Parts: sequence; C-alpha cells; structure tokens
Amino acid sequence: MVGKVLGIRELEQLSSRRSSVYVDPECEKFFELPVFIAASSNDITTKCQCFQFSPGKEPALRSFTEIQQLLQQSKKRDVKNILRENSWPINSPIRSQLWPALCAQHLTKQNILDGFYWEMVHQVFGTTELSEKPIMLPAFVDATHCLPYHLTSTGRAVADRIVNVLGYDCPDITYSPVLYPIAALLLHFMSEEEAYVCLAGLVGSKEKTFINQTKLQNEVTWKTVMQIAKKHTKSAIAYFQRICPGQKLERVFMDWCWWILAGLPFQHLVRIMDCYFHEGIKVLYRVALVILNLFHKECQSNNEWSPDNIKNDIGNALIKFCKKIPVSPAKLLHAAFSIRGLSTQYISRIFIKTEMLLKSRSVLNSGSKQLIKSRSSDNLPTSQSQVNIQMMSHTLTIREKLHSESCRNLLFTLWSWLPVRITMYQPVLLYTTEEHGCSLTTFYVRVEQHEPTLLMIKTCNNEVFGAYCSSRWFERNVKDDKGQRQAYFGTGETFLFSLYPERAKYPWVGIEGDRGLGHSSELFMAADSKMITIGGGEGQAIWMDENIRFGKTDGCKTFNNPPLCPSGDFEIRVLEVYGFVGI
Repeated sequence: MVGKVLGIRELEQLSSRRSSVYVDPECEKFFELPVFIAASSNDITTKCQCFQFSPGKEPALRSFTEIQQLLQQSKKRDVKNILRENSWPINSPIRSQLWPALCAQHLTKQNILDGFYWEMVHQVFGTTELSEKPIMLPAFVDATHCLPYHLTSTGRAVADRIVNVLGYDCPDITYSPVLYPIAALLLHFMSEEEAYVCLAGLVGSKEKTFINQTKLQNEVTWKTVMQIAKKHTKSAIAYFQRICPGQKLERVFMDWCWWILAGLPFQHLVRIMDCYFHEGIKVLYRVALVILNLFHKECQSNNEWSPDNIKNDIGNALIKFCKKIPVSPAKLLHAAFSIRGLSTQYISRIFIKTEMLLKSRSVLNSGSKQLIKSRSSDNLPTSQSQVNIQMMSHTLTIREKLHSESCRNLLFTLWSWLPVRITMYQPVLLYTTEEHGCSLTTFYVRVEQHEPTLLMIKTCNNEVFGAYCSSRWFERNVKDDKGQRQAYFGTGETFLFSLYPERAKYPWVGIEGDRGLGHSSELFMAADSKMITIGGGEGQAIWMDENIRFGKTDGCKTFNNPPLCPSGDFEIRVLEVYGFVGI
C-alpha cells in the first residue's frame, strides 16, 4: 500500500494495527486521525496529527517506487522537484520508506546497515534491552531543546539511546542541539535502528550540510542566516530594528532554527523534513526567511503582533507566531522555494566569509608571529592528528631552520586556516615526492579522487607554501555541455598559504564581496598532463611542471596574493599532498 494516498477507512484499519507503545495517549484528543507508521516494525514511535481530508477525488501524488527509481538513477534534481511539489498527507505511509531512502544517499559507512546499530547498543549499554532508568544524554545535546513531539517516556528513552550511541560512534560531535529533535521526528515514521541509520547519514554527509556538530559551526550558521536575511528580508529587518533599537539582532537569530523546530505545527515540520532530508540545511534557511517576511506582514495588520506586544522579545514572539502560522505547509514551501538569488554557491560564499571572520577574531596577539588559535578546541588538531602529520611530513620539518616547537606552531597555524568541518577528520599523506617519485602521472593516480586536498611545497631555499584545494583533481577531465574539457575548476573554498619564512593566508577574493568580480576571480585550479596550476588572472599563484621539479609563483587576481616566494621561480625539494580520512 506504500505510495498510495489512503482513505479514511484504510487509515482506521491501519491505525487499529499500529503500535502505540511510544505515543502519548494524551495526544489523541488533540487530533482527528492517527498518523500511519511503518507496519514493518512493532516498536515504532507514533504521532497523532490533525489533517483535514476533503471529500471527493484524492490528489494524484507520486509514489515511493517512482522516487526510488529516480534515486537509483541519481536523478537528484527530479527527486528534488517531486519532494517540493508533492504534499503527502501527514498520515501517508510513504515516509516510512521515503525518509530512510533519502537519508541513505548520504551514508558513508555502508556497513551500518547490517546490524551495526544493535552491536553498538550492546557495546555502549551492555544489553539491547531498554533500561527503565533515565539515560544521561551526551554533552553535545542541549537539554532545553530536547523536543519529544508527543513521544511517551518509552519513546523518549529510545531517542535518548539513539543520540547516545551516535555520540559514542562520532566522538567529534561536540555541540549539536538539533540532533535530538530530528531523532524524535524520525521515530514517528520508522524503527529505532532505521532512525539511527538516518541520523548517521545526515551527520556523516560530505556533499551537503544537514546538522551542525560544533559550537563554531553553530555560530557560523546563525550568523550566515542573519547576513542572508539582511539582504533578502530587508523590510522585516529594518522594522525590527526600528521598533526595538535596544535589542540586538544577534539574540534573535541565535534561535533561528527553533522558529522551525519548536514553533511550526507538526504538519508543516514534516513537509519541510521531506525536502530537508534530500537538500540539506539550505531548506531551513529558506523557510526562516519566509517566516520573517510573514511575521513582518502580520505585525503590520494584526494587533496581536503590535510593536508594544513584541518589542521586548522578538525571538519569543517569532516562535509564538510560528505556532499559529497563517499559511499551509504547501504555501510555506512554495514561498520558500520561490526566493531568488539564494543559490548554494551564494550561501556557501557567505558561510565561508563568516567562518573566516570568526576565526580572524580569535587570533591571540602576543608577538608579531604569534600562533593563531581558535576560541575553543573545536577546530584545533587532535593529538593524533599532530602525530600523524609530524611523523609523515618533511615540509613542516625544516631541519636547517626550525626546531620541533616551531614545527608544531606551523601545524596549529595551518590547521586554524582549514574549514571547520575538515578539522574533524584525520589527515593522511597521499603523495610525497620523497617516497613516490617526481611524476604528475603518479600524482594523479594517488591524489585525483580525493576531496579536499592540502598541497604543500618546500623549495630548495626552504620556503614553505601551498594551497588548500577544495575539489578533486580528477575534475580536470570533466567535460562541459559542448564536450569541451573545462580549463579551470574548483570553488571559492580554495585558498593559498605561506608558512615559512612568512605566515599568511590568501583566501579567494570573492569572500570580500560580489562587486566587480570577473572571470579571472574564479580561476581556482587547472591541470593537464604537462602542468598543475592554482590561481590565475594576470599571473599564476602556483605553477609546477610535469616532472614536479620546477615551478613559479606570481600574484594573481583569484587570490590577490603576492608571489609566494621572493624569487618567483623555485626548485621543488619536496611536494606533499594530504587528504583526510573519512571524507
């Protein structure tokens, strides 16, 4: 019956068979019909919700079988359009298969599908039986936002167990308040094990961001939302600043995700999740912008949201407004996906810029060449990372000039420049001229499928510099719509750096803003059988020949950098390329 919109009689028959072990019986009186939950499991969390059925012909909604075929064919754009356009009822059985399939796209640990969860449960708790005693939640959970969505005490214990096992399996998660609410949502439509697998896929996703996992990521995200809102909801922002001049916008946007997760009615939230599990956190960005615009509109026409009533706490007023949001789930999503100029590339650019600004403010000044550190340990290398790099690296160990402490400082400096999400992974040496020889062919064989990579050069004059390369070197072979190989590839996350004798980072010029950027500002990476180039436009920031012996460095428009070594031309003593385990 999956994929078919059920009538009231069928729903009543199904609901009589469903397990209610995790649902709060008090929930029943608030809603007209029970939600249908996966009949394949007898220990499922359930949820009741009102959904108004209209008499007559039911809408022709797409089935899971159709979506599954598109997923198998990697037709992600088609899947995206279907998810946006199909408003399945809150009690449609499709989600018991749809949500696990969407989350499975992002899994990196394929063995997790074979009893991995219950092995982990036994390892963490010593038994697979659910304890009657309360389970202490991991430190990354925010106790004030453990939204249960009407789960019973048993259901909440299951959610507690899921996040505990996830924390045990993913020790790099240090702060992730949205994990618990998403676990609770998943349990309404699937078994405990399936919910864990879904969460593991979202947390481990490399292609898209779904869930922030550190305090720094969380801060970068809400500040990114605030910056986007200043551009796309100018009238609303100006209104709020005018009626509450003493209230900082930062306080309002720090809780932006709770407008959605804690404020919106359940039927709205479920439809948002349909799209979120496929597209990622950008769906929530869009919904947040629509909420701001709708709230602004209501403030001007509804006395309930008059300036006197909201000026003391706009953040709390926004959540209360969301509970009574005056549009349907379909209209909310339609408005969200109608926002123009909000591309993934644009969001990524704002995110990177915000991240870099936060990092720059965390520089500790106690000397002209002081070590750069973050405000927390979230993005510093673990002790194992330090050992891995220092044992393998010849570029950082400049024997003639530096002692071990200086090498360690260089490592910390370089690590602080990496994107936050990358610092959660262990580095691994993919290629070094001292072990693998001086050949571009060997370089490509060992490196081209890895993304991202960290390229480091030590010259015969002991200068050390390099680049963080955001895209695979294999993309040199990718052809455009006309069958032509693209000359340049990569993204604005790419950056240059110099470590010795000077320390400096040269990010993409697009981080500073959009004005006056031409083609020369996006010449990130280029390669063929004869050379490698990073950066372009009136010069090449790094160029190396096919024998990885000689190179040159110029200033370029892409990174607005000076030559990375004084002479411009250089002879390569060592080239090393690092990847990151688990990406």
